[in-house]
Amino acid sequence: MPHAAPEIPVALAVDIGGTKVDAALVDAEGRIVPGSRHRAPTGAAQTPETFALAIASVCERATDAAGSEHRLVGVGIGTAGPLLGDGTHVSPLNMPGIRDLPLVPTVERFAGTAPVHVALDGTCIALAEVRFGALRGVRNGIAMVVSTGIGGGIVVDGRVIRGDAGNAGHVGQSWVRRPAPDDPVAATVEAVASGPATVRWANAHGWTGADGLALAADYRAGDPVAVRAVRRSADAVGQAIASFGALLDVTTVAIGGGFSRAAEDYLALVEAAAHRTAVLPAAREVRVVPAELGDDAPLVGAALLAFGG
Repeated sequence: MPHAAPEIPVALAVDIGGTKVDAALVDAEGRIVPGSRHRAPTGAAQTPETFALAIASVCERATDAAGSEHRLVGVGIGTAGPLLGDGTHVSPLNMPGIRDLPLVPTVERFAGTAPVHVALDGTCIALAEVRFGALRGVRNGIAMVVSTGIGGGIVVDGRVIRGDAGNAGHVGQSWVRRPAPDDPVAATVEAVASGPATVRWANAHGWTGADGLALAADYRAGDPVAVRAVRRSADAVGQAIASFGALLDVTTVAIGGGFSRAAEDYLALVEAAAHRTAVLPAAREVRVVPAELGDDAPLVGAALLAFGG
């Protein structure tokens, strides 16, 4: 009598961002099940109802891709923060129409009897890079994303830390400028160095391009404003890393995200700025390396929540 093929454990992974929500089935080795990855737009105009519908639509399409050989072990959700309450409610800063929204009810019908886990998207990225990517074997490090926003996750003593409410790792909200009493957000590394912020700065200084792709092209062409803008971004990220190095004694920072690829030497510029502005000697030894998992990292890390982190 032939033996039945062993079941393949998979997690339903959900990645919630400011402009989109992704869902996919992911196995324990970080592989996305072919045909299971789906995306829906979100954005600043979302309401709790439209947001829940977007999440449900991608979850339904993802789970429809499960075959008879798959066994769902749980649901992992990585989300833009901050998290509130018990760490399962979210109030995304870039979606003002959503406040204190419970995430578990939006996905529990797809989970069946399996558990649902929620963490910051930066935490998920760090989990993925620690398990499968650039932070393998790193005892103290940071995973950062430089893109539409700046976020990340922190590894201390070999563990990705989450904090009391799950909000540890909001590296984009660290200050790299003197904060104004009426607008402290403008002093954050995200407000200074993210892709959109850098484009706005360049536009204010005479550059006439429309987006980060155009800015990257003009950087390569040697346009002086584009060069100044990209270097300004890299300097701010490096300054933040110098502070993180002093605070956490990290050895490695893995950086991904679309704007981190705006220039071939972007990470080298970041590392040079981190070393140049470091106060403590150890912080001058921090390595800045490219993240390895790319756009798969948030989903892979969300799946790892369901597999026990």
